[in-house]
Amino acid sequence: MKKPKSRSPREDHNPPRALAEWGWRYHHIGVPTTTPRPGEVYLEEFKMYVSGFATSPYGVEWMRFEAASPVSELIRTVPHIAFVVDDLESALEGKQILTPPNSPSEGLRVAMIVHDGAPIELMQFSAPQISPAAT
Repeated sequence: MKKPKSRSPREDHNPPRALAEWGWRYHHIGVPTTTPRPGEVYLEEFKMYVSGFATSPYGVEWMRFEAASPVSELIRTVPHIAFVVDDLESALEGKQILTPPNSPSEGLRVAMIVHDGAPIELMQFSAPQISPAAT
């Protein structure tokens, strides 16, 4: 009986499967911090402060959490990367879900998964997002 071909490792010049095969698009990286930063916005529901997202040319979002924050310890302590997906439910299939789908703001549904101990945020917008390269 023939053994199935194993997937070869990704080469340095190749994008990750999430981009190349699944069509996910980079949105931001969330970095936990304990240092107050200029322009923080308080999110009462999550007992956390966010800053930097609107002004970072690289999509860096700083997150500072209160001790009583209901957010998972993994998200509070490990940076996460966020991707825009076209179909949140399909993107979640077979993944380890950390935070179930929810809607933190109008027109946006998000969920967090875990990959090898790292949190990954998946985001689905109700209106299609325009790629910067297309403008």
